[in-house]
Amino acid sequence: MSYKNIIVEEERAIATVTINRPNKLNALNKETIQELHDAFEDLESDRQIKVIILTGSGEKAFVAGADISEFADFSEKEGGKLAAKGQELLFNFVENLSTPVIAAVNGFALGGGLELAMACHFRIAGDNAKMGLPEVTLGVIPGYGGTQRLPQLVGKGRAMEMIMTGAMIDADTALRYGLVNHVVAQEELLPTCEKIAGRISKNSSVAIKHAIKAINAGFSSTDNGYEAEIAAFGRCFGTADFKEGTTAFLEKRKADFPGE
Repeated sequence: MSYKNIIVEEERAIATVTINRPNKLNALNKETIQELHDAFEDLESDRQIKVIILTGSGEKAFVAGADISEFADFSEKEGGKLAAKGQELLFNFVENLSTPVIAAVNGFALGGGLELAMACHFRIAGDNAKMGLPEVTLGVIPGYGGTQRLPQLVGKGRAMEMIMTGAMIDADTALRYGLVNHVVAQEELLPTCEKIAGRISKNSSVAIKHAIKAINAGFSSTDNGYEAEIAAFGRCFGTADFKEGTTAFLEKRKADFPGE
């Protein structure tokens, strides 16, 4: 499938999705959001792809925000629909994807860009990264899950301060807050993500799928995380991956998971 605003590259079990709007600092518009949805949906259905890395083109920006020109004149009703559709189509979709998604945060990750990074399963930042939710400086609030995911990651007080001031934080502060897992030199960002993705790809994709679902359940207002874990744990026993993993352990060899 060909795209206008993103680039999808596959190498062995790892896919790299690059948002490619450098003249707009990779800002998210409706077309890009749709293309990202289509790409993630396609990659999830590909059993050969075990991990997805998401990044932005160039070194200036992961995603510098949403394309404000698309919604500056929206009404209240249109604004609500914009947030609802975006969350369903991309942000919630990525969070609940069964294939792990690593955000490689290069440069600015602001507004919708930080919200997209937070929707990924975890984040690794280059040392030049700057992150923030500046929506209140425009008279609006984060609408793609930022008011929910940021407190989950950094705590209520820090999230309140970041959102109310609209200020950016640097990569080291993001690491200290727990917003990112690692900070590396910019030139080491993708190699580091690929190294971690390689380790993930060797494990059971079926077990990872169940782990993602169980972890997310713990942050849901409607699900019981412990019950979700018990159910997922039990289902793992009926998989070919479980049989291969336990047999390989007992035979003192590396497992070769079939992904079933």
